[in-house]
Amino acid sequence: MKTVTVEDFYKNAATITNSKVEDLLPVDINKEVGHFNVFNLADIITKIKKDPTHVPYNRRLYYKINLVKGRNIAEYADKVIDIEKNALVFGTPKIPYSWKPQDADQSGYFCIFTDAFLVQSKSGVVLDALPIFSPGGCPVFMLTDAQAEEISLIFKKMQQEIASDYPYKYDLIRNYVMELIHYGQKLQPFTNYSNSHNASTRVSSLFIELLERQFPIASPDQKVVLRTAKDYADRLAVHSNHLNKVLKESTGKTTTEHIASRIIQEARILLKQTDWNISEIAYSLGFEQLSHFSNFFKKQTSLSPVEVRNLVG
Repeated sequence: MKTVTVEDFYKNAATITNSKVEDLLPVDINKEVGHFNVFNLADIITKIKKDPTHVPYNRRLYYKINLVKGRNIAEYADKVIDIEKNALVFGTPKIPYSWKPQDADQSGYFCIFTDAFLVQSKSGVVLDALPIFSPGGCPVFMLTDAQAEEISLIFKKMQQEIASDYPYKYDLIRNYVMELIHYGQKLQPFTNYSNSHNASTRVSSLFIELLERQFPIASPDQKVVLRTAKDYADRLAVHSNHLNKVLKESTGKTTTEHIASRIIQEARILLKQTDWNISEIAYSLGFEQLSHFSNFFKKQTSLSPVEVRNLVG
């Protein structure tokens, strides 16, 4: 599994469309903190002049919002989603996925942006704290034709602004990005939202955010920093017993269960999607000794890391 940077995105796009990277970039993007760009999918497909190709299972180090019109399959680590017609799809650096167009009749729009781009917003938005990007959330929403047309209009406004010479155009584009995000959040089931904002809810939300910040693991040299319940409690400035009580009440799981579950999820991805040796994976997940990782993994899954790796394919 490859980690795809913004630079990689443009190199790949330039290759498949027989273009130059600079032709795909907004002329004044270097004046902006962070990165943003928007594309009409039909324009790209026209340049490819062949059937849309399979986008492999990768981690992307940028956010992406797609308006999809066409038959597609989105594959995630724990789910496969069939798209028959229209969908709004949210991509985050924390969730790798594979994209498989099912026919050549594809259209729509997409935009890519970094978290630094939206940090400039006066709202001070933290992307990973939003429900639409939360762990375990649904990143794909089926749309009616009327909804797809509403979203198309937002993307068209983005395209008009990015091509304009309006000095505050990126401030306006940030608003359009947030409009798309809120559109998606409104499509989520109500149960995905927190119904209160008390101290316990904040502690629970901050813990989940802190846990997710440890991932994804992009290279064997990267290492999970926070490994124990006490590590998280200290970082959140609460007692470990209090953190455990809050999480148990709000999620039904203890702090240790949350940490173990997330480490196992990442371990499965690394075993299946990388060629790193198991010692490298163990080290990156915070285990100093391979035997400790193997025992932990087998206790959680009833399988050894070697058995899971051999199941690939």
